Amino acid sequence: MAKHCEICGKAPIKAAKRTFSNIQVVHTQEPNLQTVKAIVNGTTKRIKVCTSCIKAGKVQKA
Repeated sequence: MAKHCEICGKAPIKAAKRTFSNIQVVHTQEPNLQTVKAIVNGTTKRIKVCTSCIKAGKVQKA
């Protein structure tokens, strides 16, 4: 499965670290995804949701 939130669509981004000697290291920052049983269209499904959506109450847990 893809590493993105199924509610808000938050996905990994690329970020760059710079050292003191100005060397660039590119890495990815991934969202904090949790697998949750939620009610989707009246049925119970397992979906991957970021913690900010869970805290905001955008997901109705089963």
